[in-house]
Amino acid sequence: MPSFDFSSEVDMVALKNAIDVTGKKIIGRHDFKGTSALVELSDKDKVITLFADSEFQLKQIKDILYPEMEKKEPDCVKRLDDQTIQKVSGDKVKQDLKIKIGIESELAKKIVKLLKDSKLKVQVAIQGDAVRVSGAKRDVLQDAIALVKKTIIDFPIKHGNYRD
Repeated sequence: MPSFDFSSEVDMVALKNAIDVTGKKIIGRHDFKGTSALVELSDKDKVITLFADSEFQLKQIKDILYPEMEKKEPDCVKRLDDQTIQKVSGDKVKQDLKIKIGIESELAKKIVKLLKDSKLKVQVAIQGDAVRVSGAKRDVLQDAIALVKKTIIDFPIKHGNYRD
């Protein structure tokens, strides 16, 4: 019985590349000369940290970072969870952007409900941070992919791990 998985993984190489490009653009801009503007990525914690002298500069850094991320991996900005802006020493600020990896249980349940309500002849099961879909024919699986891609637009979901 053919099957595949819906999942959501980050391309860490593309993300690092986007952050490096953003760092170079910050260094090259005249309005950031002599400031503490900086972008860092913590691989272990899956967190992007932005440092700036003011909230306005923080917004400018995001305006540079987000398009660079979108160039490398479409819809990856949707997986960022903006944390509150923190005051650091003096009037400097920092903000963490947590990277959501995998499909959270609430979204997985939404996908399962969507596929069951669609009357497609597929079996759906939540497996950790992925959703496995299996059906008798490939055409039905392709219909399931099209339905989920069309309906779930607020979080980047990929399909893969095909098995016959």
